[in-house]
Amino acid sequence: MRALLVCSTALLAALLAVSPDVASAQMKLSPKATAPGGTETRYFTSIDGLMDGNADVILKETRQGKTVTAAVLDVCYPVAKNSDRKDRFVVNLQVAGQNLTGTTQSLGEKAPVTVKLLRKQAGDTFEFRGQIAIGQTVTEVTSPDNSDLSEKEFQDNQTSDDGITPQPKDFTDVSPEAIAVKVKLDAATEFLKSLKGQDVEVTLASLTVGCDALRAGEQTINMSVDPERAGALLAKLKAMPGVTAAGWTAGMTEMDRTIRFPAADWRAGDKLDRDKLAAAVAGVLSKTLAAKQVSHSFNPATGKLKLVFKRPNQDYPALELTDTIEVAGLISPDKPGTTDKLMLWIGSPSTTTADEGSGAKLNLSDDASADEEGDQPDDNGSIEALAKELKGQRWDADKSVWK
Repeated sequence: MRALLVCSTALLAALLAVSPDVASAQMKLSPKATAPGGTETRYFTSIDGLMDGNADVILKETRQGKTVTAAVLDVCYPVAKNSDRKDRFVVNLQVAGQNLTGTTQSLGEKAPVTVKLLRKQAGDTFEFRGQIAIGQTVTEVTSPDNSDLSEKEFQDNQTSDDGITPQPKDFTDVSPEAIAVKVKLDAATEFLKSLKGQDVEVTLASLTVGCDALRAGEQTINMSVDPERAGALLAKLKAMPGVTAAGWTAGMTEMDRTIRFPAADWRAGDKLDRDKLAAAVAGVLSKTLAAKQVSHSFNPATGKLKLVFKRPNQDYPALELTDTIEVAGLISPDKPGTTDKLMLWIGSPSTTTADEGSGAKLNLSDDASADEEGDQPDDNGSIEALAKELKGQRWDADKSVWK
C-alpha cells in the first residue's frame, strides 16, 4: 500500500483547507486512453488551494472500466497554520456509486479523520464535493474540473534525488565539508541526539520532516564537518541504527572560486599544516585587497577558514574611517581518501566600514544590499593571484576539467 502513497504537490488543495471555507482549484493534465472494461489504476494530484496551497494530496483509484472499485486517499498537511511540522493520514475509501467515504486517524497527532466525498465525472474531467473532518476542523470540499493520471504518468512525476553521493570520485560535484545522512523516521530522534556535543554542524532546515519524508519513512539530514574528519564520520554514521544512506552532498564550495594545487609543500609529516597555508593565502589577499591581515581562524566543527583584514576607507579619507574585510575559505583534499592534491575555496570578501579612530565616533549605517556588497570585480584578481602563488589549477566549467 505504501507504494501507492508517493508524494505529489498538493492534490487536495481543494480537498483539505484548514479553514472551513470552500476551496476550489483546477488541474490540467493529459487525457488518458482507457481500455473498455479493463482494470486500471488512476491518480489525482496537484489540486491547488487547500491549506493555502500547503496540503499535499494523492487520491488513487482502481477502476473496472469506468467504475471505481477501490480508492485510497493520502493527505499530508501542516499540523497548524504556518507550521513547518506536518501530519498525514491515509484512508481506504468505501465506494458506493458516486460516494467515497472512510474514517481513520492521522499518523502523527492521532486525530480522528472522516472523509465524505461525492465524485462526478463529466467527459475527461471530475468534480469532488463533500467534507473532510480532521479532529474538530471540518473542511468543505468543492473541487471541479480535475483530471487524472495514469500509473506511468504518476510514477514519472515521482522521481526524486536526495543529493547524496556515497563515493564521489572527487570534490567537483559535491562539497568536501558537506555530508548528508538518510535515516528512518523512527530512528531519527536518537540519531540526532547522538550528534550532540560532536564537532559537526547540523543544517536547521533539514530537521523539518516534509511530506516526501513522511511518505518515504526516511529523513535526509544535512551536516557540515571539517573535511579532514568527513570520511571517518561518515563511516561511523553509516553503522548507526536506522541509517539507510550516507555520503557527500552540495555545500559551500563553488568551482569558479576553487583552486587545486600540490599538497607536498603544505604538509608537516602526514598532517596538513593549515596555519602555514592560511598565512600564505592571507599574504596574497593582503596585496590584492590592499589591506593588512588582522587574524585567521578555523571553525573547529566545519574547518571553515575565516580571514580578517583592515584598511583605510577611501570614500572620504579625511574622516579616517576603517574598512574591515572578512573572507571565508575552505582547505581540503581534492577527493576522498589518499591524494597528493589539495583544494582551496575562497569566498567573496565581505566589507564593513566603521569609525575606529580615537575620540568621538561617527555612527554609520550601511543600507547596501548583500548582492551589492558581494559584487566585487574579480576581487582585484585574488583567485588568479592565489592560483599563481600555489602553483595551482582552476576549474574549466565548459570542459569540466582542471586547467
